[in-house]
Amino acid sequence: MKKQYMQRLPDVHKIAVLRANALGDFIFILPALEALDSAYPDAEIVLLAKAWHKEFLERRPSPVDRVIVIPPCEGVSEEIGTGEDRAGLEQFFSSMVRERFDLAFQLHGGGLHSNPFTLRLGARTTIGLKTPDAVALDRWIPYIYFQQEIIRYLEVVALAGASMTTLTPRIVVTARDLEEASRVVPEGKRPLVALHPGASDPRRRWPAGKFAAVGDALAAAGAHVVVTGTKDEQELVTAVVDAMGADAQNLSGQLSLGGLAALFARCRVVVSNDSGPLHLAAAVGAPTVGIYWCFNMVNASELTRARHYPLVSWQLICPICGSDYSRAHCSHAVSLVGEVPTTEVIDAALDLFERCA
Repeated sequence: MKKQYMQRLPDVHKIAVLRANALGDFIFILPALEALDSAYPDAEIVLLAKAWHKEFLERRPSPVDRVIVIPPCEGVSEEIGTGEDRAGLEQFFSSMVRERFDLAFQLHGGGLHSNPFTLRLGARTTIGLKTPDAVALDRWIPYIYFQQEIIRYLEVVALAGASMTTLTPRIVVTARDLEEASRVVPEGKRPLVALHPGASDPRRRWPAGKFAAVGDALAAAGAHVVVTGTKDEQELVTAVVDAMGADAQNLSGQLSLGGLAALFARCRVVVSNDSGPLHLAAAVGAPTVGIYWCFNMVNASELTRARHYPLVSWQLICPICGSDYSRAHCSHAVSLVGEVPTTEVIDAALDLFERCA
């Protein structure tokens, strides 16, 4: 990459950042956003994202100054059960051109759909990632799957002279978050721990019975155990609670994202599948035990180890059809992390529970 691409650009007053996907994906770009904020302290950073980003970031200190919600767009901001909103997108892009962005960053992925989207914003300079089948932006680096996500996006913003200020994503917990969490889980004498058995991809879900065994071990060590999940994950959360011998609090669907952040901030340890809540827990300072499939371990695991244990499944063969996941994926939604030993997760959780008191 040419040396001048690593220098700050002049006269930058407004920066657009495209990242319209899930919770964990947003957390991965936080160090890149911090770097942009440091490099261009007088510029407005506008996140082009989904409605949940706007709700979550409203009145929450962060590098993001404003969130603009993208209408449903193929390959960028699709919503389940809805098609692309072509009329809404035409209005959206007209509005974006009027914003007169100086820089537009594509921090969304390989660029097949997101690079044409970014080019339509009308920014003076576009910067991002590129797979071989994607159109090029003004400044870009190749999107290569095996790269830790935090590093990936720090490398992108460096193309505009934004130097790293931190490797650690951080989310601020607000007083409103704390009040909600305290209302649902009042402060008690026993230290709090959380289990999160859900994940958007069933292949990343560790068995409920194994989570229950971890919960029982932590309860025996003196913890108050809560099991978290969305309303849609109620059956999964209930399966963990019912399988435990000790008492545990079922929190499925009871907390907003902000309330969940505050709850995790109070936890002595959070044990979770590789999921947005796992990364949320780490971002608010909770010690974590994360259960990863090997490919995701490369891209998504925490970068430090003093307070974070990653435990890895190396299973590459689909137990149903025998497909080799190192070569191609099949359609079977069966766990690929079930082989992670329960004893290893218990040992890691108890170690953090004692060390992080």
